[in-house]
Amino acid sequence: MSTQAATPISIPKPKKSLVRRLRPDRSQMVRHIVQWAFVALNLWLGVQFLLWARYFERGGAGMPVARPSGVEGWLPIAGLMNFKIFLATGEVPAIHPAAMFLFAAFLAMSVLLKKAFCSWLCPVGTLSENLHKIGKKIFGRNLRLPRWADIALRSLKYLLLGFFVFFIAGMSTEMLTGFMQTPYGLIADVKMLNFFRDMGLTAAIVIGVLMLLSMLVQNFWCRYLCPYGALLGLTSLLSPVKIRRDADACIDCAKCAKACPAALPVDQLVQIRSAECAGCMACVAVCPAQDALQFALHPRKAAAPAQRWYRRALGPVAVTAALAYIFLGLVLWARASNHWNTNVPNDVYMHLVPKAKSVTHPGI
Repeated sequence: MSTQAATPISIPKPKKSLVRRLRPDRSQMVRHIVQWAFVALNLWLGVQFLLWARYFERGGAGMPVARPSGVEGWLPIAGLMNFKIFLATGEVPAIHPAAMFLFAAFLAMSVLLKKAFCSWLCPVGTLSENLHKIGKKIFGRNLRLPRWADIALRSLKYLLLGFFVFFIAGMSTEMLTGFMQTPYGLIADVKMLNFFRDMGLTAAIVIGVLMLLSMLVQNFWCRYLCPYGALLGLTSLLSPVKIRRDADACIDCAKCAKACPAALPVDQLVQIRSAECAGCMACVAVCPAQDALQFALHPRKAAAPAQRWYRRALGPVAVTAALAYIFLGLVLWARASNHWNTNVPNDVYMHLVPKAKSVTHPGI
């Protein structure tokens, strides 16, 4: 009788079968169309606002152009100030009310659809995203910072957000209203325009460095320095819609984690709760398995007994429709209630706009 020990037999684990998508994913194509449509809208508003400002700078020479209130979307601090005034008094401020409504719209988008404003609408986000693509073509690759450096730099945008919130929280409603009615507050939009028109050397160098860093590190500004994105990220934690992964359908290819602009471990989680998730659906787009990854609401019990649960997924068209509904809904409501335009007499603009460069912040 042989005394040799029996050799253990290793039984390989069964591999998950790959059920490929029935049709190609269109989320990134739709998202890019929405991005560039919003860029075009902002360019149109910018040109109209420039023509409006030049009319007053020339002393009323030429044909007058209506002031496009939509440019106040570029005044997030004014939007935050007016939002506080509205919450405290229940009244819509008379100066830059559109800034408040746009601020509220972008907050609502984040509460419902993660940081979708950042990845679907924000022109700065669109620029940053394309700079990283250009950088990859020029340098052959993009850099990914070590985890310790990434976390340390990410804290900067929250520090900047904390500074603005602390500053505005310390101001009373009367102080905020008074600030808006100062010459600086009245033409804050013109001051913003002049920043880009008459950019100094220091500002140009800073912007140039940020653009270069965005070419080297994906979404550098959005990821590390944007306080607006930090605020939207915090509010997005309330969103019922999240990137959700079906562990049974997942084939553990890790393509989703590699595609994530925020470098989140999508392939290791059941759902993404992080404030860094912008709902761009890039991870969903590269996933080869049918329904393994979805931008969806919390799963519910299915009606069919063969399937215990089902997820209410949002496709790119549904996301676009939801963003448009929130954006246009608040804008149209503000217009219908006569709370969209800043009603400052033209003679005040005729006095202030030509000397906007000499108008300083009341705190200076």
